[in-house]
Amino acid sequence: MINLIGTVDKIRVLKFTAQPLVRFTLMTDDGNINCLISLHSLSFLADVEDGMRVSIVGTYNRRKQFVIRKYCVIGKTKVMYEFENSIYPKIKVN
Repeated sequence: MINLIGTVDKIRVLKFTAQPLVRFTLMTDDGNINCLISLHSLSFLADVEDGMRVSIVGTYNRRKQFVIRKYCVIGKTKVMYEFENSIYPKIKVN
């Protein structure tokens, strides 16, 4: 398994099925890497948007595409940003 860290760019959904196939480009210091994610693709789409930094773990396939097994967002996820900037009032807990 290989671990890479970089910035996400050009997120695209390739297959619309129960478990979608998502493709994106990871911009690292060494260059751009084409990545595929299917295993956790729905949560990936909810957590990540273009310009976010992520750490990914996976392997390369025959077509030199990086197939992701696990991912982790560095910093806040998209859901966290939307929750913090929500127009709805915060609930006070006693």
